[in-house]
Amino acid sequence: MSVTGGCQCGAVRFCVEGELGDASICHCRMCQKATGGLFGPYVGAPFEALVWTRGTPKHFQSSNKVRRGFCGDCGTPLTFEYGDRHVSLAIGALDRPAEARLTEQLASPAQVAEFGDLASLPVHPVEEPKAAVYLAGIVSYQHPDHDTEAWEVRR
Repeated sequence: MSVTGGCQCGAVRFCVEGELGDASICHCRMCQKATGGLFGPYVGAPFEALVWTRGTPKHFQSSNKVRRGFCGDCGTPLTFEYGDRHVSLAIGALDRPAEARLTEQLASPAQVAEFGDLASLPVHPVEEPKAAVYLAGIVSYQHPDHDTEAWEVRR
């Protein structure tokens, strides 16, 4: 199995030859800050099977045990690295994120209070007139969800 992904701007791309491991979301404050989201969504990958196919991530040592990889150009979170041989990939950075099946939640006591209510919030379809007008005016500069021979990184 081949899994590909990369950052939003396309400066950093990766490929994993092999099966992905367990996928989880972590509610700890460190993962919230590292992703800018309500939680950190990561999926394990075989360390020796991860190849950077375009560029390489920059890193931030977020604790004495974990460093996090990210794109130095656009800031997209890419990895959660524990020790010398464990790597997990940010699920949103995968070209096909739906292939990572969540199996657990970590650090649940730190979750944002309203997290449990997300499924009950109103859903607004993209076909609604207000949303459709807004979305029709967007021109994406984001790298597509597949490898490309070349890509101009917009800065």
